[in-house]
This record gives sequence, structure tokens and C-alpha cells, in this order.
Amino acid sequence: MRNHKIIGLTGPTGSGKSAVAKYFEENGYKIIDADKIAREVTSKGSPCLKTLTAVFGKEILNEDNSLNRKILARIAFSTKENTQLLNDITHPFVYLKVIKIANEYIANGNTKIIYDAPLLFESNGELLCDYVISVLCSKEQRIKRIMRRDNIPLEQANLRINAQHSDDFYKNKSDFCIDNNSDLENLHVNVQKILTEIR
Repeated sequence: MRNHKIIGLTGPTGSGKSAVAKYFEENGYKIIDADKIAREVTSKGSPCLKTLTAVFGKEILNEDNSLNRKILARIAFSTKENTQLLNDITHPFVYLKVIKIANEYIANGNTKIIYDAPLLFESNGELLCDYVISVLCSKEQRIKRIMRRDNIPLEQANLRINAQHSDDFYKNKSDFCIDNNSDLENLHVNVQKILTEIR
């Protein structure tokens, strides 16, 4: 019988997953950050980056042969086909590392783990999880957050949002949904309710 819980945390870009993950961390959960892992598996010279370069071209590379993430994002989010290609290439590399980190946490006695993954369902990451929480908020809020966070123009922010699923997609696949259209205090109240239920 499992003596640990892995909670999947997902939602569309700009919904505020990081704030939710931080609150879980403050309540004793270990965080596995899929975005951080994706940066690691696409480091200079990595098999994943070599595959991305073969598919999307050398223009995604900086002069030092490291990944230019803005250029890759612009190309990858330009069409649904390119977005799917990006996911098909990167997900297996990320997934293997997630399993490795989770096993290390569990071996060290950490029984509460948050898997923070924007593309949790697309990568079948929910199969690792006991529960899945989706963070949702309005398109307007998300656009503002993405533009501020990534320092990109409105057009690129819209491309990223349009490449993702509707709120109903997340609602239908999740055990819990958090509405993050209000302030941080209200967000913490909503997360605490879920914490109480899954303990």
C-alpha cells in the first residue's frame, strides 16, 4: 500500500500555478517543477535539444548552441501541429526525470509531493498522481500575467493561450479546480480547503 501522495498541479499558462505550488510547499509538500526539468533536459548538448534542433532548425539555437527559448516558443506555438511536435519530443525526457526525482523523494521519507506540470494531461503525467488539481482564471488575467512574466507582446501571449485547452478540458479531468481570479488571500483559502480534504 502506498504511504505517499503525489498531487498533480496543472492548468493553462498564466493561471497562477506557481502561487499554489508555493503554498503547498509552505505546508510541507515537496515540489517537482516540470518547467524546471524541461529547462534541464533541453540544456546545451542534450539529446532532447539535438532532437528539437533537427525538427525545428538551427534558428532555435543561440550562438553558443544553447536553446533560445523565445524563438522556439514562437515557432512551436505558431500552429497546433508544431505545438504537438514540441510536446512529443520533450515529454518523454521530462517524464523519466520526474519519475526519478519522485522516487528519490519517496526513498528519503517524503510522503507529500506536488507535481507542478502545465502539460500534465498531455504527457500522461496524471497517471503518476493520486489527485489532480487544476488552477483556472480568466483569459484577460492570464494574458496580463504572461506578458509581465515572460516580457512578451500581446500577440505572442495570445498564441500561447490559443494553443492550449479550454477550461472545460481541465474541469472534466481534475479532482479539484481552483478559481484564481481573486487575490492571494482568497487563493490560499481555496487551497487550504483542498489540503484539508486530501490529508
